[in-house]
Amino acid sequence: MRTIVFFDLPTIFERDKRNYAKFRKFLVQEGFLMMQESVYSKLTLNSQQSELLIKRIKRNSPSRGLVQILVITENQYAKIINVIGEPSSKIINSEDRLVIL
Repeated sequence: MRTIVFFDLPTIFERDKRNYAKFRKFLVQEGFLMMQESVYSKLTLNSQQSELLIKRIKRNSPSRGLVQILVITENQYAKIINVIGEPSSKIINSEDRLVIL
């Protein structure tokens, strides 16, 4: 599963800038990688893990602005078509899975 977070947060006032930075830092600490500005994604093993992640995102979201979450399968994610530009080398775009027990 892939959890993708899209956000558009206000940055007019100093308080808003702090909230933006705090939310972005939270996403990075949770293991999200930036796909493009204000779009972050994270690989999760199953829907239960995605649901727990969504709860944490809701708890840490700022009170103002727009935060959206999309959960898709790796097969769906692997079908992304890049029209212009190069995909980030940090983003794993594969249907393969590695599980270490």
